[in-house]
Amino acid sequence: MARDVLLVMAKRNGRWIAGAINFIGSDTLFGRNWGAIEHHPFLHFEVCYYQAIDFAVQRGLKVVEAGAQGEHKLARGYLPQTTHSAHFIADPGLRRAIADYLKRERDYVAEVGRELTEAGPFRKTVDDDA
Repeated sequence: MARDVLLVMAKRNGRWIAGAINFIGSDTLFGRNWGAIEHHPFLHFEVCYYQAIDFAVQRGLKVVEAGAQGEHKLARGYLPQTTHSAHFIADPGLRRAIADYLKRERDYVAEVGRELTEAGPFRKTVDDDA
């Protein structure tokens, strides 16, 4: 299992201050968790994204999946990806309430995903003048 995990750590003055854990799939690097005990501008992006992308390129992985949430990821080239839960809610009343909420939430999340994809950093067309 150790070969299936990438741990990216940051040190300052000989002391660990931040880290991100990633899981290595057959063609994808899955970023999952980040933590820090000090704030430094851009440290999150270096540890979570730039180092993960570098690792993936060196290993020939095709995808770096950066985890859930974060419109800030658009500027780094990550477009929205729909995720799905495999949770089982045992209580029938709570399960119904969650299902009702999710009916409405799915439409909202789909619309936000479309909007964010449109605002993404990649060109949609090729200019004739280029």
